[in-house]
This record gives sequence, C-alpha cells and structure tokens, in this order.
Amino acid sequence: MFTGIVTDVGRVRSVRQTNRDRRYEIETAFDLSTVDLGASIAHAGCCLTVVEKGEGWFAVEVSGETLDKTTLGDWQEGRRVNLERAARVGDELGGHIVSGHVDGVGEVISVAEEGGSHRVRIRVPRPLHRYIAPKGSITVEGVSLTVNEVEDDVFGVNLIPHTWDVTTLGQLAPGVRVNLEIDMLARYLARWRETA
Repeated sequence: MFTGIVTDVGRVRSVRQTNRDRRYEIETAFDLSTVDLGASIAHAGCCLTVVEKGEGWFAVEVSGETLDKTTLGDWQEGRRVNLERAARVGDELGGHIVSGHVDGVGEVISVAEEGGSHRVRIRVPRPLHRYIAPKGSITVEGVSLTVNEVEDDVFGVNLIPHTWDVTTLGQLAPGVRVNLEIDMLARYLARWRETA
C-alpha cells in the first residue's frame, strides 16, 4: 500500500527486454541499504518489485500486461519517474490510500497557470470516469491529488507550486499520457452497487 506522496524522483538508467519480461534499472536517491530485494516501490503509480540493486540504482521487471495497461511501455532511458516506497504501519498518511494498481491511462487536455499554481485537465478512458467525483481523491502518475471538477469524462486538478516542482507533474503538457488510479473507496462502492 502507498499514500500517493512522492518521496523521490528517479531516472530510468536502462531498458532491456529479457527472455521473460522488460527490465528497467532506476537511479534513485533512496538509501538502498534499507530496501530489500522483493520490496514494493510505486513507479509513476505502478507497484513494482525490486529484483536487483546496486550503488544508487535498483532493477524491476515489468510484464506484458503492465506494459499494455500503463504508460510504462513508453519509458526510455533518461525518463524521470515519481517513486514512493511502500507505507509501513505507523507512517503518516499524508495523501490517501493507494494500491499501486493503475486503473487506466488518461490524456492531459490542458495545462494553465492559475496564480502560483497550475490547473490541469485530464480525459479519462470510459467507463473509468464514473468513479471520479469532485473533491474526491485520484492518483496521477503516483501523486495523490484532489479532484476539483468533473465534466463527463474530463476532470480537473490544481497543482500547487510544491507538487509542480518536486514531482514529474511539472512536465505535463497537452497530449501527455498519465497513469491513473481511482480512489479505492469508489472502486468498492461501485462494485457493491453492481452486485447488491
């Protein structure tokens, strides 16, 4: 489990297809002596398992299913990536409860400056838009955000300067694809309504 609070912005240092999956090596500022092999780390909102590590880097393997359902298939060497280590019991829950399971890929429609912040509008694939509500939570590229407004299949968020500066969201522009995870409570409520 995660909280959607990014704790490092890593960089893809290599991409290689193996006989099993695609392997990414990620440069990070994390103290890797405290990261075990098998640990879960969210990468732009996608939970992946550490399979190897070295000085200032670790490796993950990504299945074809994940490549198809997220933006990870687009990743190349040099790409900056929002990273978050898994939450531990007793950690501060600064964002919201995040599973690290990407629900869909959205497309940035517009980015506009608004005071010191940036207003971003994102189109959501249907039927995922049904689970997004004004003032609810959503995860965009692994970052916990509050939904400002929803108009059909487009929602808006406001990025304060801190979030814009310390995550990869400062690189957003129209046409950019982003990983989305809907609020877990919305997912379970929707399932309950479908089966009740």
